[in-house]
Amino acid sequence: MTILYLLIPLSLILLGLAVWAFFWAVKHDQFDDLEGPAYRVLFDDDENDLTKEQRDERKLASRKQAKPNDSEPPS
Repeated sequence: MTILYLLIPLSLILLGLAVWAFFWAVKHDQFDDLEGPAYRVLFDDDENDLTKEQRDERKLASRKQAKPNDSEPPS
């Protein structure tokens, strides 16, 4: 019976934390777009979504991959 003096306040504290977390999530727009992230995985990155620096880095990386490796002897 004395354990109830501990469990009831503890459960009220946990309930308060859960309610606070829910209202924090609503305030910070965590529930605005529930379907977008699920569909975003299916599509490739659009070049227009990248910054100029990111596009330049991607071009350099693709050029490095397209170059043949000079360290290998020709066969």
